[in-house]
Amino acid sequence: MENQTVVTEFILLGLSRDPHLQVIFFFLFLMIFLVTLLGNSAIILVTRTESSLQNPMFFFLSHLAFVDICYSSLVVPKMLENTIGKQKTISLEGCMAQSVLFLQFAGAEVVILAAMAYDRYVAICDPLHYTTIMKKEICRYLVSGAWAMGFLYSLVNALPLLNLHFCKSNIIDNFICELPSVLVLSCTQALTNYIVLLISVLVFGFGPFLLKLISYTYIIATILKIRSTEGRRKAFSTCSSHLIVVGLFYMAGFCQYMKPSSESLIYLDKVTSMQQGILTPILNPIIYSLKNKDIQNALAKKFGKCKFLK
Repeated sequence: MENQTVVTEFILLGLSRDPHLQVIFFFLFLMIFLVTLLGNSAIILVTRTESSLQNPMFFFLSHLAFVDICYSSLVVPKMLENTIGKQKTISLEGCMAQSVLFLQFAGAEVVILAAMAYDRYVAICDPLHYTTIMKKEICRYLVSGAWAMGFLYSLVNALPLLNLHFCKSNIIDNFICELPSVLVLSCTQALTNYIVLLISVLVFGFGPFLLKLISYTYIIATILKIRSTEGRRKAFSTCSSHLIVVGLFYMAGFCQYMKPSSESLIYLDKVTSMQQGILTPILNPIIYSLKNKDIQNALAKKFGKCKFLK
């Protein structure tokens, strides 16, 4: 290490090195970013102000929308800056912060999604005790626990980073600093970091996933017992949006953290990073708006009866 230059910044290669494509990507992702902010802000506004949406499901949805804003604000502005800028760099400290905050938001989201699954379980499987079980205090504790779990998830992965030194290549073939991409560039032994990352992903990811799996096993079993087709359709429609969002989240997370490290899979890294940090935050409000009549009516009431909201 004495004869090597200490790295103080990283170069993010982004999605493409073609100048023409970079211009296209800039305007495309700028539009996605603006729509993400507007869509999720609208979800937060209507769920907090409309009296018809004052229930646990929409309380959790407002926090999910806030997480999506955090995701997008963490990833896209720096990506846009590097897309059209000559210096496509990020400082060492900035890269570490981006990696750790990404874990923070992922940890919070996975627990919020688990809380939403539990909410649907109680609503469908034990409706008579729904108001007793899902009280405001319980919902606040669940959301606070989600952010605490996210903080703990990021903390256990951030502390081992303090022992790493970077003196090799400083090129990251992606548009974001994610922990697996950063660990590869360390010139000190990163085995401890990989072990901590793997264990934390299993603990913080598998636990909430198991809760979702159990909840939806009971939900589906209960729905199948409903005799009328209309009753089954209505019951399933209340949780179909959540199922789609959960599927998108875990598909991206599994591809990103459980796949083998390989140069041939670098494009998969970019796709999964884009899905989790850019596409999912814009898709969530769209999915919930299209699949939920209460959200549609609240948006129409708040912003005017547009044709696409009817």
